[in-house]
Amino acid sequence: MDTITIKELQSHDEIIEAFPIMKQLRTHLDESAYLELVIAAQESDSYKMLALLDGDEIVAVIGFKPMITLSSGRFIWICDLVADRNRRSKGYGEKLLTYVHEWAKENNYESVSLSSGLQRTDAHRFYENKMKYTKASYVFKKPLKQT
Repeated sequence: MDTITIKELQSHDEIIEAFPIMKQLRTHLDESAYLELVIAAQESDSYKMLALLDGDEIVAVIGFKPMITLSSGRFIWICDLVADRNRRSKGYGEKLLTYVHEWAKENNYESVSLSSGLQRTDAHRFYENKMKYTKASYVFKKPLKQT
């Protein structure tokens, strides 16, 4: 029987190994841009990337970073959360979020926040119904670079 484990991805090889799963969420990234962004976020923002493995296979990935703002105090921002599209509804997302919740408590953070694309209605049901997140605000975005 396979075992579920969660591990932090730190080396370039470990980060690259998670790319096929992350690509399902961040479809605009190629492997090179993905690696460059993860490394930059780790170095400048204390970004952490965790993989959930079922046996020796990565089946879900979460990326998060500690933040401090006047509105929220000390909190964790979930930047990325994705389970392999062929293996959803197996509790992987719940396990990763629960792990981050516990990490946040152990490190004296007050809450966990995230944003989710308007089109991701299944994810919204998961966050609200399963994980008991509440809607706290809208997130607005203004691109500054012409494409």
